[in-house]
Amino acid sequence: MATLAAAAARQAVTLSRISSPKTPAQAAALIHRRGLAGAADHHGPPRINCWQDPMSPSKWKEEHFVIVSLSGWGVLFYGGYKFFTGGKSNKEEKPLEAAH
Repeated sequence: MATLAAAAARQAVTLSRISSPKTPAQAAALIHRRGLAGAADHHGPPRINCWQDPMSPSKWKEEHFVIVSLSGWGVLFYGGYKFFTGGKSNKEEKPLEAAH
């Protein structure tokens, strides 16, 4: 019974420390920091849209580079498929037979 009371007292002291920081340093320690979420932190030159300078992919925004790259690979594979299969469709025309 005494250990239960001691555990409850320790928990109450811990909660009182967390819920009411006494100094600004303690308050700053409780603020959650988003460590790797620095999306607005720019490093290097600003990125541009792919249609503003289409010959310089190193200046494009990342999402534009991904879209253009995947589209290019899709066109390349589809064109290769059509080239190597002869561009034939599945329609086979049968010659008309004379009715007897």
